[in-house]
Parts: sequence; C-alpha cells; structure tokens
Amino acid sequence: MERIIAGWLLLAAGVALGGGPVRYAIDGEAFEGYLERGAPGAPLVLLVHDWDGLTEYEIQRAGMLAGMGYSVFCADLFGAGVRPTELADKRKCTGELDADRPQMRRLMQGALDEARRQGLDIGRCVAMGYCFGGTAVLEFARSGADLKGFATFHGGLALPEGQDYSKTRAPCLILHGSADTGVTMEQFAKLANDLEAAGVPHEMTTYGGAPHAWTVFGSDRYREEADRKSWARFAQFLAETIGKEKP
Repeated sequence: MERIIAGWLLLAAGVALGGGPVRYAIDGEAFEGYLERGAPGAPLVLLVHDWDGLTEYEIQRAGMLAGMGYSVFCADLFGAGVRPTELADKRKCTGELDADRPQMRRLMQGALDEARRQGLDIGRCVAMGYCFGGTAVLEFARSGADLKGFATFHGGLALPEGQDYSKTRAPCLILHGSADTGVTMEQFAKLANDLEAAGVPHEMTTYGGAPHAWTVFGSDRYREEADRKSWARFAQFLAETIGKEKP
C-alpha cells in the first residue's frame, strides 16, 4: 500500500488541503461524515462509501480529490460509529438499505444538505460511490437529484423493481470490472439499455480482468492499471461536468 501511495497516486493527486470529521443528523439520527474543504468557489464531490462504511479508504480518496482542486464531502449512510468489519454485519447494513430505497434516498439527500450547511457549492456537484456506494449513487440519480453528474466504481447496477431512470437529470459514468462475478456483465448491459431508453447521457467502461472492488489499495483484488485508468477518466468527467474552482 505504501508503494502505491508513494507512486502515481500522489503524483497525480497533488497535496490535499486537509480535512476532518463532520457530525450531522438526519431525522434525529447521528451520522459522521468527512469533509475536505477546497479553496473558495471549489466545486463539490459527494463521495459515498462501500459496505465497510466510511473508513480511511474513502478519506484517502477524498484527499486525492482535494489535491485536484475539489471540495469533498464523504457521506455516512450507516450512522455514527457504525463501521462494520464482519461479513454478516456488512450484509446487514447494506441489506437494510437495499430493502428500504426511500431511506437510502433520504440519507443521500441528508448528506447533500449537510454539505450545503457547511457552505459547499452543491450547485456544482458530482456524486460518486464505490461498491455499495455506487448503488446509492444510482439510487440518488433515479430520484431526480439535481446534481451535475453521477459516477460509480464497481457499484451495484441492478435496477430495483418498479424503478427507471426517467427522472435522472445528469450524465452517468459507470466504471466496471468485467471479471466481477457479483455484478455481472448482464447487469451492466441492462443498465446501458435502461439509460439509453430513458435518454440519459452516459458512458460505461469495463476493465478486463478486474474483479469486484478492484480499486481497493493493498487488497488482493486491487488492479493498479484499471485503477489508474479509471481514476484518470473520472478526473476528466469532473472537469467536463463541474470544472475546477471559480476564477
């Protein structure tokens, strides 16, 4: 992991501005996000965690984005202090939200509302998520959230029964590993058809040989080339949709 951080990531990302945890509440329930505040006028990335909850991984990615000139608010969808480490607990946390999509949407909106309260520019915002976070980002897209773009890295792509993308208001960037056995290429193809049918601008890329969670530094699933290429495309997507800080 140290070798990776010392290599292309830091060279590409630059130096982060520094951030810290943010406590907030949604309907009386406590959550703890993480904020990297960019320069005045910096556009915003709303970053959503995987099924581990908000951990050092998301904080590191937030630092990379801050080094590129963006403010970043990392959402917490599980609740303050809920950072599951056991497989059963991860499945419980994600399963409860998968079964309650209105609540998933409320938590996404609540995180965006907190970013606004923190003085961040939600008028120029892209939401991005990893794994379970990608599921939440696409759910937010289908809700009609007024953002400038939605991006997923090895996210869940299945369309819940009774839903469609007719309310989606911004382009979608889907970055997927073709060796992912949990989120299949059949689901990837169906998503392409669903987005096309709804007239949603989209770009979908697969990375050969990349399994699920291929961006996670230091894991046996990590694929450096796919990570580097997908991050570069995401950086372009941000530039295209929200640009950099205002002059």
